[in-house]
Amino acid sequence: MTLLADRVLFIDGEAIILDKPAGLPVDPPRDGSLSLENHLDSLKFGFQRWPLAVHRLDRDTSGCLLLARNPKAHKRFAQAFENGQVAKTYLAVLEGVPTEESGEIDLPLKKTSSAEEGWRMVPDAKGKPALTRWTLLAQKDGRSLVSFAPTTGRTHQIRVHALHGIGFGIVGDPIYGTPDDGAMLLHSRYLSIARANKPPVEATAPLPPHFIEAGFTPDMLPD
Repeated sequence: MTLLADRVLFIDGEAIILDKPAGLPVDPPRDGSLSLENHLDSLKFGFQRWPLAVHRLDRDTSGCLLLARNPKAHKRFAQAFENGQVAKTYLAVLEGVPTEESGEIDLPLKKTSSAEEGWRMVPDAKGKPALTRWTLLAQKDGRSLVSFAPTTGRTHQIRVHALHGIGFGIVGDPIYGTPDDGAMLLHSRYLSIARANKPPVEATAPLPPHFIEAGFTPDMLPD
C-alpha cells in the first residue's frame, strides 16, 4: 500500500494537501478495493480525528487533493469550493493538438446513463453551467500538453470539455478518450484556497511519472 504520508504537499492545523496517486479512489468503491479511507489513519499526524476530503478527484486523476483536519475547516473549505473561491490548475495530455494556443470552454453539462454505456456527462444546454479556460503548453508526437483552469467544479468537467470543447479526449481516459494500458494523463497540478487571517492553503504537485514516460517533462511547464 502506497504511503500517503510521504505524499503530503502542505500541512497545518486546518488542512492537508495530498498528492493523490492515479488509481486511488477518494470514495470507497463498490468492489471493496482500497480507497483514500484506508489511508486516513496514517494522515492524522498527532490529531485524534481522521482528516476528511473536501472535494473529489476521479480515481484515475492524480495530484492535489484537499483534506480538512477538523469539522469547522471542512465546512469553510467546502463552502469555498461551492462558491468558486478556489484556484485550480490541471494538466492533461490530449490525443491531438489544438489549432488555437488558448481558449475558453463554456459548455453546460448534464449526467446521462444507459444500460449499454453506463453513466457519463454530456454537453446539454439545459445542464449545469461549466466554464474552463485552457492553454496549450507543448506538443509531441501528435499529442499536446494542455493546462486547464476550471472556474466551476462539475463532475468530469475537464474530461468532457477537452473532448467536446477542444475536440480531443485525454490520453488514457476510459470514458471520453481512448483507454490504453497506462494511467489517464490528467493531473491536478495546483490548488489554492484563501483564508481570512492566515496564509492561503496552497500547493503544487510535481509532474507524475506517467506524464514523463509519455514524453512530457517538467521543462515544458511554465515557471
